[in-house]
Amino acid sequence: MTNDQAAPYTEARAEILRRIRAANQAATHLPDAEAAGRALPRDYRRASDKPRHEVLGLLVDRLLDYDAQVDVVQPEAIASSIERVLAARRNPRMLVPPGFPQDWLPSHIAITEDRNFSPAQLDGFEGVLTTASLAIAETGTLVLQNAAGQGRRAVTLVPDFHLCILRAEQVVHTVPEAFARLAGTSTLPTTFVSGPSATADIEMTRIKGVHGPRTLHVVLVDPFANS
Repeated sequence: MTNDQAAPYTEARAEILRRIRAANQAATHLPDAEAAGRALPRDYRRASDKPRHEVLGLLVDRLLDYDAQVDVVQPEAIASSIERVLAARRNPRMLVPPGFPQDWLPSHIAITEDRNFSPAQLDGFEGVLTTASLAIAETGTLVLQNAAGQGRRAVTLVPDFHLCILRAEQVVHTVPEAFARLAGTSTLPTTFVSGPSATADIEMTRIKGVHGPRTLHVVLVDPFANS
C-alpha cells in the first residue's frame, strides 16, 4: 500500500481518536451520578397493598410455576417436615451451613456441617439444607446471603437438591420492598434464586440442574397455616 492509498485510513483513524478524546473530555463534566440518581422519579409501586395471605399465596404459586416443591407448615412442624422431605428422598447425604438451627435437624439422619469444603467435596453431598434472608412473592425469588444458616453460595450451587426453610414474616410482595429490607446487609454476598436451576437450548429443550440444584424444595413456615 502506497502512502497515497494509506492516507484515507490514517485520516479516518485520526478522526475516530479525536471523537473519542472529545467524548472523554465531555464525560468529565457529567453531573454527579449519585445526585442524578436521586433526582430520578420513583413513582413506581414501592410497597404492597395486598393482605398477608395473598402475598404468601402468590409466592407459593410462583414457586410451583417454577417447578419448585413447597410445603406450608406451622412452626412446631419444621423438624418433622424436614424429616418427611428427607425420608421421601431416602435420607440423602445432606450438608448444612454453620448457624443452621440444630433443633430443626432430625436426630437419626447424618447431616454434615460445611467446613469450607472444596467443590469436589461438596459434590459428594446429595443435598443442602439452609434458611434464607427473605423471599419476593411477585417474582417467586429466594434471597440468600453469606450469613448464619445460609452459608456461602458454593454450598447451595453444587449439591443437586436444596431444601430451604423460609418464615412467613420473611416474605415481601415487591422487589423494592426486598431491597429496602436488605439495606442493612447489602455488603454481604447476595444471590437471588427463582426456582430450580434450569436452562434451554436453541430448540427450547428445558434442562434442569446445569447451573445449580436440580430440585428446590421450600418449607414455608406460617403460624396461621391450616388455621
